[in-house]
Amino acid sequence: MWKNSGHHSPDRAHILIVDDETAILSLFQRAMKVAGHDCTVAHDGRSALALLSKIPVDVVITDINMPEMNGIELATQILTHFSADVIVMTGQARGYQYDEIINIGASDFVEKPFSIQEIILRIRRVLRERRLREDAKNSHEELKEAYVDSIHRLVMASEFKDEDTGDHIIRIGDYSSLISRKLNQSDQFIETIGFAAPMHDVGKIGIPDKILLKPGKLTTDEFNAVKRHTLIGAKLLSRSKSRILQMAEEIALCHHEKFNGKGYPKGLAGEKIPLPGRIVAIADTFDALTSKRPYKDPYPSEMVYDIIKKGKGAHFDPDITDIFLENFDSFVKIRNESGIQDQINPENFKLSERDQLCIQT
Repeated sequence: MWKNSGHHSPDRAHILIVDDETAILSLFQRAMKVAGHDCTVAHDGRSALALLSKIPVDVVITDINMPEMNGIELATQILTHFSADVIVMTGQARGYQYDEIINIGASDFVEKPFSIQEIILRIRRVLRERRLREDAKNSHEELKEAYVDSIHRLVMASEFKDEDTGDHIIRIGDYSSLISRKLNQSDQFIETIGFAAPMHDVGKIGIPDKILLKPGKLTTDEFNAVKRHTLIGAKLLSRSKSRILQMAEEIALCHHEKFNGKGYPKGLAGEKIPLPGRIVAIADTFDALTSKRPYKDPYPSEMVYDIIKKGKGAHFDPDITDIFLENFDSFVKIRNESGIQDQINPENFKLSERDQLCIQT
């Protein structure tokens, strides 16, 4: 909501002091200047919140006993809406136990009377822990970014021959995340499938170009060769400790299974098909039908809607199909944002021979 954080040198910070006693505020202002920190003061909680919404603050030091809004209420507001750390000070330790203050998320607790040197040491400790958290978060984000980039490069290496790979990768992740969100899956599941779904066809790297790029109908032998990409992909992604790659292996293997058991490679049916596979099955079909391929132009949205509707309970999980059709406009919007638009009148459009084989099989 109001998240805001300071950007200072490692040894300099912005400290906000909140106390209704002017003498205390003056003492802190002098001490913070000597300690090399910037200092702002507020006489009550509401003034402190107003300042926090305008300026970057690293640490707030607040008294507990103040008019209108006490220090506990203020600390709760700060820790909910801002990124500043909070140190609470009070002369009534019995009224506000240490564990209660720490449980709301405060970084430290100081009893009055105190020495200003003690406060400076407490601030130094809080700032050190703050920097460690920020460094850990930055390292995690950099590692995650490199990880996802590596995944995308791997997928692009396997698919650049016959697809608009970059946009295709993004769309499959977006479609799968949207379906998962509408299915009320956990945040972790939604994030994981967003990263894992783009790897569904990584096994195509083992399929000959002459088959992938063939403009016409596939022979039975050629279609059987294409089916092998599910097994190849699962093998490439197997034995990983990463939850993303574990889900990706599951998706690579199962995204061509059909709800009626007539899919491949194992002929799984119903809920024996893992949920990620059932989700990506419909996302991948939608993207394939609405995208240009060597053997076809993009299909009009109306035709794709009808194809997927007819596949309910046969090709696709009925519940996921309902979710998809109810939110069809959202999927079309994602597709359109990548530059793909309907250009052909559905009345004059026919399924390609290759899609007839895939859809009917």
